[in-house]
Amino acid sequence: MWAGNLVPPFPTRDALIEAVYHNEVERLAAAQRELSANLPPIEALRAWMMLFIDYIATKQIIASALNSVVGGPSRLYDSSRVQVSGAINALVKTAMKSGDIRKDLEPFDLLRALIGVSNVATGPDWQESARRLVDILITGSRPM
Repeated sequence: MWAGNLVPPFPTRDALIEAVYHNEVERLAAAQRELSANLPPIEALRAWMMLFIDYIATKQIIASALNSVVGGPSRLYDSSRVQVSGAINALVKTAMKSGDIRKDLEPFDLLRALIGVSNVATGPDWQESARRLVDILITGSRPM
């Protein structure tokens, strides 16, 4: 029970769930900027993709709650798509300019591969497998 003039930080359960989800997306966007400023382009891309694996893990933890949000999870995912796409697009563009990755790479293809892992992320070792996939994707993205 909230006493006096204190107001609960989140007026509803949905508001709390949305805040957690949006916080994770904002962390991904901020990480892109920080990694780009502090690491060589290919290392920044790899590090961000590793963080994306963590994002997927967090999303799975709150998946049942996300599914119960009024308006459904699609509304939340749509609102975050621009931030996530913008982050990977910026990282890939910079890595292309540096010559670290192929010019014909589509940034969203890297995301699709990582998102695909989340669809089979049922075993206890899925995150380790996903991390290996990041290295495979990075290696396969290098110029021939």
